[in-house]
Amino acid sequence: MSEATGGGCGWLDFDRDGNWDLYCVQGGAVEPNGNSFQESDRLFRNVDGRFVDVTEEVCVDERRYSQGVSIGDFDNDGFDDVFVTNIGGNSLWRNQGDGTFRQWTFDSEPLWCGWSSSSAWADIDRDGDLDLYVCNYVNFDPLNPIDCRDAAGNRIQCQPNQVLPVPDHFFRNLGDGTFREEADRLGLRGDGNRALGVVVADLVGDEQPEIYVANDATANFLFVADAIGHFEDVALRQGCAVDANGRAQASMGISVGDYDRNGRLDLYLTHFEGEWNTLYGNFGDEGFRDVTGEVGGVEATLSRVGFGTAWQDFDQDGSDDLFVANGHIDDLGRSQVLAMSPQLFTISQERFHDVSENAGAYFRQVFVGRGCAEADFDGDGDFDLAVIHQNSAAELLENRSERGHWLAFDFVGRKSNRRGIGVRMTLRQSNTTLVQELYGGGSYCSSRQPRLIFGLGDDAAACDVEVRWPSGVIQVLSGISVDQLQTIREPLNAP
Repeated sequence: MSEATGGGCGWLDFDRDGNWDLYCVQGGAVEPNGNSFQESDRLFRNVDGRFVDVTEEVCVDERRYSQGVSIGDFDNDGFDDVFVTNIGGNSLWRNQGDGTFRQWTFDSEPLWCGWSSSSAWADIDRDGDLDLYVCNYVNFDPLNPIDCRDAAGNRIQCQPNQVLPVPDHFFRNLGDGTFREEADRLGLRGDGNRALGVVVADLVGDEQPEIYVANDATANFLFVADAIGHFEDVALRQGCAVDANGRAQASMGISVGDYDRNGRLDLYLTHFEGEWNTLYGNFGDEGFRDVTGEVGGVEATLSRVGFGTAWQDFDQDGSDDLFVANGHIDDLGRSQVLAMSPQLFTISQERFHDVSENAGAYFRQVFVGRGCAEADFDGDGDFDLAVIHQNSAAELLENRSERGHWLAFDFVGRKSNRRGIGVRMTLRQSNTTLVQELYGGGSYCSSRQPRLIFGLGDDAAACDVEVRWPSGVIQVLSGISVDQLQTIREPLNAP
């Protein structure tokens, strides 16, 4: 069962040279402490658009059966750190700032020796440093697997509902290099937890971070905090736990955007074949609603098994796009195919349009797609994509779209966490208002570049932006010219 889920990748600028580097996880033998004869995870340094494997040079030696990676500067020293989820024990690699990493311990807190999938760095308690939410999948021991069989008595790969669920973990950053596990104390527990994806963002409009968890074959969670910081799962009440028919789906990946331009963050989830990838529209006080059928997004995904997903305006024409990595979990005696073609959708006038055929040769091939993550690795102002495949080479997709105007933003937090994870930005240009958030987590087992890029189409007018920092500081900038990258620093003298 553990061989089916695959892994992801993460973008970081580990040496602070301005070029974005790529961390890729590896599988191999499933052993509690790794296997010295198998490959370590790999770190590729971006040297002016070409990638060099520097894994040994930077002292990363992660030989467990890896699943996912999250990038976050947990100690606010300006250097990106790496958290890796594994089967048989997770690991945190602290960036030493000298071009090397050192495995960091959580002191007395366990990093969980079971099966973790995705994770997310985010400042849940708004104290200025990044906390860590870790998704745990199921109680499955690959060294002593349970015996699962079909109706005819044939041995089959176990399905998630045949294996007991396990709770997720939440590690609060204490600010001194240590963490404390607090999921139970904070109410971050839900029934039937089989988590594969997570995103942390202001999803209900209360200017606080919520935690949304994608579960496999059981209802999804939306954890919302009360005034004293205790969380409750309100996904059923808010309309984003199950699909329009009231069925729990096999949820894998998550992406976040604003498809209807109402200023609220919507959710897009990838699912199993026979289910559709679901778009939950966010209608504020009315909660969420599965609007996939209303936007024409059902039929194109029914025959696919979706994992990683990225929601961006890749060609910067003013309409958002959605990338989905597809691939089945097995082909054991069944009629379905294992490898599937990836998909690219554009959202125009609140309708989905499949534009995969015109998106490049990659989309006319088949893969067993898993994690994906976006970054502007070549520094030209648009997002490119890294995609991880099962048992075959990763793909790096360079964005060569004919583009409209754009604005890109990096962030430096000073009261807030260093990378500005949790920043909410509102951009106004002419009669258009666009909202994005630098949310934590997302995709599937992967971590994107912490940058916001707005596609502006044909409009070359200057823009005004409002930045709401996680600290609560509101920053307003006016008259910003298009087609440039700006770095926004959080003011220290704001109230």
